[in-house]
Amino acid sequence: MSIRNLDDLLAEGVSGRRVLVRADLNVPLDKQTGDIGDHKSASAPRGGTPDRVRIADDGRIRAVLPTLGALVSAGAKVVVCSHLGRPKGAPDPQFSLRPVAGRLGELLGAPVHFASDTVGDSARSTVEALADGQVAVLENLRFNAGETSKDDAERDAFADQLAAFGEAYVDDAFGAVHRKHASVYDVPARLPHVAGRLVLREVEVLSKLTSDPERPYVVVLGGSKVSDKLAVIEALLPKVDRLLIGGGMCFTFLKAQGHEVGSSLLEEEMVETCGNLLERSGGKIMLPVDVVAADAFAPDAAHDTVPVGGIPSHRVGLDIGPETVAGFAAALSQAKTIFWNGPMGVFEMAAFANGTRGVAEAITKADAFTVVGGGDSAAAVRALGLDESAFSHISTGGGASLEYLEGQTLPGIAALEN
Repeated sequence: MSIRNLDDLLAEGVSGRRVLVRADLNVPLDKQTGDIGDHKSASAPRGGTPDRVRIADDGRIRAVLPTLGALVSAGAKVVVCSHLGRPKGAPDPQFSLRPVAGRLGELLGAPVHFASDTVGDSARSTVEALADGQVAVLENLRFNAGETSKDDAERDAFADQLAAFGEAYVDDAFGAVHRKHASVYDVPARLPHVAGRLVLREVEVLSKLTSDPERPYVVVLGGSKVSDKLAVIEALLPKVDRLLIGGGMCFTFLKAQGHEVGSSLLEEEMVETCGNLLERSGGKIMLPVDVVAADAFAPDAAHDTVPVGGIPSHRVGLDIGPETVAGFAAALSQAKTIFWNGPMGVFEMAAFANGTRGVAEAITKADAFTVVGGGDSAAAVRALGLDESAFSHISTGGGASLEYLEGQTLPGIAALEN
């Protein structure tokens, strides 16, 4: 992979230069009206949004600190841009990056300036006022329709405006490199461009999984839908030694085995596909043997553990059971390379978090190169209080990591290679 990296840019000298950094600050926010704890809050403008917000998981902000810290130390004028959530191409107060800029300032230990628009008057004046070694965050990129437009001319026009804020461009938003968006794909063509520390590390790690992984190579997949993971299952089956499947997606596979799954999540149109995958897998696919079935999708619902052949018709499976955890842990203990993407159950509810916790702990105990594939898996690691350093790598991009493993061309990476 021929991509210039941050060290190349630093070697050229960035003191006094404006460096536009595409970061992935798309963090989960808790919107509430009461006490928000230790993180910075922001009063929301009028319009019915909650009074305050709290950053529920600042992992993605922390992930970009090595790149930002290096640029600040080198005296660059750092202009950070990112998206947050899915606004519809117009300003929406609930998706403002203002609280994220506050938290970034806390983590950097210095004030971070905030522009209340992306490429308008506030952005221009904020960028122009930056001194060497200072950082500014522009408002949500997706407040502008040009960011995500499929119309090349509209995207180009927005990219021209955004690129005007930088003399060099750094992509450190791995969670967005699979999107052909203006800030990811079009801006690099307009500026000298490099990969940030995070993007470089992500690609190096995922390359190890696709080139020549040490064996046994075990993949754990969870999440809700088979259809969301079908492409990666197809791509990985020939390459892995074992494929462990949990989460809501397991019930479509169990149905393909002939089990009744009660009221559990089921993609009827995927049952035949799952049956074909099981036949073709040569025994590589490992499914749950027991599940935690509940009366309702609720944290206080009555529940117990049942074998997969005995799920009551009125109950919904919300987690894998202890026998499954033990079986998965045994398979993981033999592995030398592990990739995990997707929780094993509804880990946000304490009663249904044991499967995800048990599998995650088994991964940390394995004598293996272990990669957590971003998204809900990374959130689960932090939410369950697990030691992040016990994993070899925790990706910041669930969708991007899966598409990389599928062998797809990622627009943001291709733009850096050009």
